[in-house]
Amino acid sequence: MTAICFIDTETTSLRHDRRAWEIGIIARTNGIDTEHHWFIDINDLDLGNADVMSLKIGRFYERHPQPSAHWTTGLPVVSSEATALRDVEAVTRGAHLVGAVVSFDADVLSQRMRANGICPSWHYHVVDVEALAAGWLHRHAAVLENREATIEEATALRRLASPPWKSDDLSAALGITVSEEDRHTALGDAKFARAIYDAVMK
Repeated sequence: MTAICFIDTETTSLRHDRRAWEIGIIARTNGIDTEHHWFIDINDLDLGNADVMSLKIGRFYERHPQPSAHWTTGLPVVSSEATALRDVEAVTRGAHLVGAVVSFDADVLSQRMRANGICPSWHYHVVDVEALAAGWLHRHAAVLENREATIEEATALRRLASPPWKSDDLSAALGITVSEEDRHTALGDAKFARAIYDAVMK
């Protein structure tokens, strides 16, 4: 069975030259999920080129083991960006990447892999769970529209599932919630993407 990798990155900025400082992957092969998680060594992040708001959203100074109080807790810090990306390439080889705006994560990983002499080898079809959820909700709205008593509900669904949409609204309509503690963490957002995918596909 084709492997699926639910993936998310926390990055130093939104620009094309951003770096991933945290990477989370849940690899699914033959129905079995395996979690992978990396923090990139602070010396490999080019923080002089970082955007302070991007670091704030991901809670970089609170969660990264090196600049935070967690440095002494033994959380995993990869010795180099290249080491982490070689591991990521091995985990994602041939897999479909699945995530919320997964093109963003694929782009930063691809660029940094190539900068480190690594060829990205995941499947060229990437799956955006927000688009999946929006499509599912529009289909559900169409079913509801055939029942006069639920026209208002159908209209509301179509409204929230039309661009520009918000992942929190789409997931809530599917009955999925995520804690603020898990949001904007690489592994937490990978789990969030998995929950949306499974809700739609199952």
